[in-house]
Amino acid sequence: MRFNLATTLTLVRIGLIPVLAVCFYLPFAGARSLCAFIFAVAAFTDWLDGYLARKLEQTTAFGAFLDPVADKLMVAITLVLIVQAQPSPWLALAAAVIIGREITIASLREWMAEIGQRKQVEVSWLGKIKTSAQMAAIVVLLLAFDVTATWVGASGYVLLYISAALTLWSMINYLRVALPMLISSKKC
Repeated sequence: MRFNLATTLTLVRIGLIPVLAVCFYLPFAGARSLCAFIFAVAAFTDWLDGYLARKLEQTTAFGAFLDPVADKLMVAITLVLIVQAQPSPWLALAAAVIIGREITIASLREWMAEIGQRKQVEVSWLGKIKTSAQMAAIVVLLLAFDVTATWVGASGYVLLYISAALTLWSMINYLRVALPMLISSKKC
């Protein structure tokens, strides 16, 4: 396995996850704003590693595997931290929808690859918009811990609900594409 710049950025993103988790619990004012910054840097590397892999022609099978894993880990772990720190059924519901969708679609993609139909459930433009909305929502929700303006927290919730709706929409689209194969398959 060869490492290139794009793969290194993905590994950096994974490495930032425990840093963010530790910073989340640091007992100083602005710790959660620091987390928002770390998350924003990690989210930027998500875009940058894909751009560089294509631009420098450094796409690899390992990178194609690792990139979505890094995204899902980063989003899921940060959402769990936020819900734990600010227990709310509405926040928990949106987080459960987002995390549940990621598990469902990852499993669907694995199954579709097993039956030779992986291309049918490749990442779509809606998936990219969904990911961007999730990243923005999480940055704002992290900032809301340290900012006293109530509109910041409210906008974080709104962005999270929008991203949860996009998450459901994209999941339905993927399932609709896979449904004929799910119904006709004899594999259990």
